[in-house]
Amino acid sequence: MYNGKVFLVGAGPGDVGLLTIKAKKYIQEADVILYDYLVTDEVISFAKDDAELIYVGKKAGQHTLKQEEINQLLVNKAKEDKSVVRIKGGDPFLFGRGGEEALFLVEQGIPFEVVPGVTSAIAVPAYAGIPVTHREYASSLCIVTGHESIDKAIVPWENIAGIETIVILMGVSNLQEIVQKLLKSGKSPDTPVAVIHHGTTNQQKTVVSTLAEVNLVSTSIHAPAIIVVGKVVELREKLRWFEDKPFFGKGILVTRPILQHNSQMPEFNLKLQDLGAVVYEQPTIKIISPESFDELNAAIGRIKKYQWLIFTSVNGVRYFMQQLKVCGIDIRQLHGIKIAVIGPQTRLEVEKYCLTVDYCPNEFVAEALVEGLKGYDMNGKHILVPRAKVARDVLENGLREQGAITHVVTAYQSVYCKGERIKQLLVEHKIVVITFTSPSCVCGFCSIFEGEDIQAYLSGVKIACIGPITQKAAVELNLRVDMVAKEYTADGLVEAILEGVKG
Repeated sequence: MYNGKVFLVGAGPGDVGLLTIKAKKYIQEADVILYDYLVTDEVISFAKDDAELIYVGKKAGQHTLKQEEINQLLVNKAKEDKSVVRIKGGDPFLFGRGGEEALFLVEQGIPFEVVPGVTSAIAVPAYAGIPVTHREYASSLCIVTGHESIDKAIVPWENIAGIETIVILMGVSNLQEIVQKLLKSGKSPDTPVAVIHHGTTNQQKTVVSTLAEVNLVSTSIHAPAIIVVGKVVELREKLRWFEDKPFFGKGILVTRPILQHNSQMPEFNLKLQDLGAVVYEQPTIKIISPESFDELNAAIGRIKKYQWLIFTSVNGVRYFMQQLKVCGIDIRQLHGIKIAVIGPQTRLEVEKYCLTVDYCPNEFVAEALVEGLKGYDMNGKHILVPRAKVARDVLENGLREQGAITHVVTAYQSVYCKGERIKQLLVEHKIVVITFTSPSCVCGFCSIFEGEDIQAYLSGVKIACIGPITQKAAVELNLRVDMVAKEYTADGLVEAILEGVKG
């Protein structure tokens, strides 16, 4: 026996939210992951940083490895005393060859577990508004493969034609032949048929027809797709829900910054996805450490000198707290120092450290913070502001006018990202809305098109900004802004896009 073990894991039909808790746990713990063509990047992203990722996907006519080679690879990795996860789309035991892999592991004396996945055979029709059974429509269900191997018995279509609901996996390339076999076996030409492409994802496309005519209307549907044959397809007209979401199928470009060694504001992406959008996360700037922390560290070293600590962003909080630890300063040294922030997300970040925010303006801009602090006696007060290397001087100047002694230090900086992928998405007309969450994101975006006609890329594209400061930066760079959040938060930006898309 070996200390290594293999986990045959079902990734579900595509929507990462349908991944099981157990599947996620084993993926996070795995030393080695072998994954298929239909396993999404979102699922793979749960892997730990040092996991070995091996793509073994198969498409029609394109096999990365033969099945025998995959079997042996599972054994070899397990014999290295590693935890090996084999991820398959859908369920590993439903036309996934998981049974073959399990038998091979048994023959080689390799311990294994099976983690069932939500099968696309039921989940995909459900996302298209089609229940595969219904008391008044269908009480029998058959799931078959439409991709038959030449070395095994063919599907007995003549025996299953009488079943009320037939779900066919991997059959889109053989659709014409399948239709002919069902008609020949006695299935009525008027039987409703649905062909569902990229089911449970925000690229889902559903074509509804009849058995007699489905070949004529499904020419735009390609694999991966699922075919549903039966009267239950009629229920889609009343029960469709997924494709009726307000942003369904609309490509939204998220240009939010990348924070070094971390991910920032993923809730924004999730909110857009929950509303049906196809989210393309292509940051235009990356948040990184400054050239030197000397200035910030020196300020931290004399932290008791300050009466106020002001944070203008989540990044400022994170880098300040990081350097507080690096400098060996006990957080209790902040006792007696008042804290002001801009925005609810910055407040939440401060509160993670069990610190209380003394002031946060209702309007999340530096001007509002300056105005609000007039209610405090700032004359002669020493104020520390850890912020980005390049930022507006509104806060610094406004507080000095109130008599404060303001010390602005660089806690982080932003650098522009390459944007070839953004250009490609725009050229392919996959983007409907571009979102900007800061002036620096706008500048980073425009830098991608230096020397080119940026307007030529933006035909038919709307621009949404998180607030007036970001809007001003966009307008100054000759961008037309269509939507501005009333509340300068991620939720506010989502609401603005909702209104703009409806309009």
